[in-house]
Amino acid sequence: MFIQTLKSAVIAVLATLSLSAFAGANDPLFINLSTDELHRSTMAINFGKHHSANGHPLTIFLNDKAVMMGVKAGSTKFAEQQQALSEVISSGALVIMCPMCLKQAGFTEADLISGIKLGSPKVTGDALFKDGTKTMSW
Repeated sequence: MFIQTLKSAVIAVLATLSLSAFAGANDPLFINLSTDELHRSTMAINFGKHHSANGHPLTIFLNDKAVMMGVKAGSTKFAEQQQALSEVISSGALVIMCPMCLKQAGFTEADLISGIKLGSPKVTGDALFKDGTKTMSW
């Protein structure tokens, strides 16, 4: 009976632990950015920028309404976000554009700002499913 109680207690403790408690010092961070809200998008990019500077490889996936942050046509409204994306790209981050979302918004790969990669199952999957990757969504 004691063994069964001990097993139950161990399982209960493990079930309540957050996986973030097991985060490694250099675990990759994958940010799914789907908003075009100025504050939220700035917050997401700056969050990634901070953690990238602290040694976490960063990927930002632009999809849905966030497409406009990654295309030249968004340069007026999203100047601050485009500057921040350019900075993270320059520091080694990967910024991926959802190809279906880009097409839905009426743009092509030629419309992307410099440094943004067009997504594919391989490109996006390699970043998202890398061992230890943590994800956040805005």
